[in-house]
Amino acid sequence: MICRLKSDEIEDAFQSWISSLIENTGCDVIAIDGKTARRSFSTKDRKSAIHTVSAWSCQHQLVLGQVTVDNKTNEITAIPELLSMLDIENSIITLDAMGCQSEIAKQIIKDKADYILALKGNHS
Repeated sequence: MICRLKSDEIEDAFQSWISSLIENTGCDVIAIDGKTARRSFSTKDRKSAIHTVSAWSCQHQLVLGQVTVDNKTNEITAIPELLSMLDIENSIITLDAMGCQSEIAKQIIKDKADYILALKGNHS
């Protein structure tokens, strides 16, 4: 049934909700997410694809910071590095399931921010 919903109306509702969060709380929502750059790998040189973690300011509509994930690690090690680069006080940090780690949540609280973490059913 979700396929029957109009994507532009969903987007408008989502943006309205985010705006009300900022208006009511007086803070920014910062979305943390990782992405792999398309076609950034090389099989010839055995070079892995470039994977980065970015912080997106919903209020200002811009990327606040970005770190490259080391080839031998994952987003769990890059997220704390990215958070330490930013002034997140009085913000709401959103993270997907990869960032749903107790140490990351503790860092966010220590920096006087709140968080929304996406949790999957297979994550305890």
